[in-house]
Amino acid sequence: MVYQFVETDIAPFLVRAREEGWICGRWEFEFLLEQFPSGCYVRREAGNDLGYVTSVKYGNSGWIGNLLVLPEARRRGIGKGLMELAIEALQERGTKTIWLTASEKGASIYKRLGFVTVDRIQRWVGSGRPGSAASAEAPDLDLVVEMDREGWGDRRDSLLRTTCGRGKVFTNSGGFVCCQSWKTGVQLGPWGSADGTRGEELLDAALVGAGGRVFLDVPAGNQLAGALLAQRGFEVCGDNLLMYRGIEPGYRPQHVFGLASMGSMG
Repeated sequence: MVYQFVETDIAPFLVRAREEGWICGRWEFEFLLEQFPSGCYVRREAGNDLGYVTSVKYGNSGWIGNLLVLPEARRRGIGKGLMELAIEALQERGTKTIWLTASEKGASIYKRLGFVTVDRIQRWVGSGRPGSAASAEAPDLDLVVEMDREGWGDRRDSLLRTTCGRGKVFTNSGGFVCCQSWKTGVQLGPWGSADGTRGEELLDAALVGAGGRVFLDVPAGNQLAGALLAQRGFEVCGDNLLMYRGIEPGYRPQHVFGLASMGSMG
């Protein structure tokens, strides 16, 4: 049977996610369950969890993430069934465009559900720079939301408020970058910029004092972001497809320098 994903499901999911090598944290699920509990599900049989999925809505768009089916339960249609429930929940709330990221191996299930590929998301990994970090400031959330909208074509106020609230934010006249701390290092993102010059200023400010490992997910369509990272010794260590379903979004990757999460919510 399928049940709503609830607070007590977070800890067992995180155990499974670590086994898959995913980067995610409890705060993400607390956010998702607060924002869109009706779109988060668990498939369970005889008291055993077999699969999970989450979704969240922003404006006219939504994001599906954390589709995880246990190895012993795969090839039984569980993933497809969970996806259909998440899509239905978003559509019932008037969502026009649904986003997700997918591995090459897993993309076929999404294509059968009407998703099309719009870009690739590359995971870049590098190192911070020694030195005293510049003082971050309380971000102008209006600027952050507007710059983010330039890239994604929709307002994502709740996501940006949450990620910027838990991270260290740098801004300039044409963009922003949030540095989020994880046990495995520092994530850059969300990161949006009007152009490469101001994006480069933000990158350099974020790297100073960031410590050891730094990682982020970047649209391959933003070639300038990739060039800036390569110049600073970053390397691509993996990639996924960026897919959407529904109305074609006003997506402009040249303004998206880094995603807000590592695949789970955009």
